[in-house]
Amino acid sequence: MAFFLEVLISGLLAGVLYSLVALGFVLIFKASGVFNFAQGAMVLTAALALVRALDVLAQWGTPFWAALVLAFLFAGAIMALIAWLVERLVLRHLVSQDAIVLFMATIGVTLFIEGAAQAVFGSDVYALNIGLPRDPLFVLSSVFDGGLLVNALDIWAGVIAGLLVAGMALFFQKTRIGRALRAVADDHAAAQSVGIPLDQIWFIVWLAAGLVALVAGAVWGSKLGVQFSLSLIALKALPVLILGGFTSVPGAIVGGFVIGAGEKLAEVFVGPMFGGGIEIWFAYVLALLFLLVRPQGLFGERIIERV
Repeated sequence: MAFFLEVLISGLLAGVLYSLVALGFVLIFKASGVFNFAQGAMVLTAALALVRALDVLAQWGTPFWAALVLAFLFAGAIMALIAWLVERLVLRHLVSQDAIVLFMATIGVTLFIEGAAQAVFGSDVYALNIGLPRDPLFVLSSVFDGGLLVNALDIWAGVIAGLLVAGMALFFQKTRIGRALRAVADDHAAAQSVGIPLDQIWFIVWLAAGLVALVAGAVWGSKLGVQFSLSLIALKALPVLILGGFTSVPGAIVGGFVIGAGEKLAEVFVGPMFGGGIEIWFAYVLALLFLLVRPQGLFGERIIERV
């Protein structure tokens, strides 16, 4: 029982890390109706900007916590610059275009961001330390002999993801900008006709997605190191989005829990029967089954078209 719970908790905490990436997708899709293929590249760029700024500040003898604050401000400024450039050079020229056109545009943005990040920050693998504890922890020692082994970094990631979800949910439901974002997603032209500034709204939502990418990049970079494979994390966020729903902020967390726990349990308890490797494809098979049964996801909005 203790081993089962260890695997389950490990999977749930891994799912939280997937959810951090999925949140950026939800923000863009909820506000524009477009799947942002560039979210993985944004995670990579944010992590590279953060780790390179920390390295430079450390060489200058800056105290660690001051360097950490300055590095986050620098990486946040990079995300703001990307948001402004995407809105100014791409999105404003594609108002009222079909979703597939905007999706293809985000693929081009992905390639540009990855190339620019490699040219500016380099392509080496960097170790990232943002002050989060990494030591293993033993919990519930009074219930189980020896306790359950969990990773302190994963627990902090769960706390950070929870705070982000709460903040994003309040932002969309309680603020004027959040309501404007939903109006833009429904119809670009109609939103403009009632005075909603489309350029400002798109900048805000890409900036918010960039800041979420910064948090995700910091956590993933701390766990795996900052390397170009971080951009591929976006692929693991796809099943999370399909399960939770492309328009649901809480759904991104629930979908992450289901994917993370499911793949870990399947790999440990079912994988040996098939020679292992289930963890690689489990999430995509589960997402395919959801597409057949409930394509809008657990918390997604049902789309009804009248003809």
